[in-house]
Amino acid sequence: MARGMTLIETLVAVSILAVAIVAPMSLTMQSLASAYYARDQIVMFNLAQEAIESVRAVRDGNILRLALNTGATCPDGGAMHLLCGIPIGSDFTIDTRTIDAYEAIQDCGGACPALQTDPGETLYGYEDGWNPTPYTRTVSAEYVGGGTDEIRITVTVTREAGSRQLPPIILHANLYKWVADGGGI
Repeated sequence: MARGMTLIETLVAVSILAVAIVAPMSLTMQSLASAYYARDQIVMFNLAQEAIESVRAVRDGNILRLALNTGATCPDGGAMHLLCGIPIGSDFTIDTRTIDAYEAIQDCGGACPALQTDPGETLYGYEDGWNPTPYTRTVSAEYVGGGTDEIRITVTVTREAGSRQLPPIILHANLYKWVADGGGI
């Protein structure tokens, strides 16, 4: 009767132990990668939806200005109308933290800058001294239907390529001039 483990028995035991440890570890790594992927997709979708709601708020704010007859004019000095302040035909950013809707919208003049986050990493926006993020949000508006009563807002959110490539999130929403604005456009 042998008194100890042979080399072959030891190798078999180590192999079984390695398989028992490697399989769950690999499954854990795949689960973490999937969770990060899902997190980034959710953040991208929420950033896109936030931009659409902000552009909608600009339109609705214009409705209130017209209804209250405040005598306000568009940022370009023209007569107030429902789509006032929304750039048509060019890419722009919208900083959803800005109270003045017309200051929130900035023409990109080419490629839009990446979003930034505050030091506590709770807010996204465009602020000097904030931390850069891997997300870029580009907003555009164009007339649809052959007239000037409807615009299509398109928001594209991309994530800078890192360890994994995410497809861009692209959302569309149509905004209508659903009340008479008297703006003549």
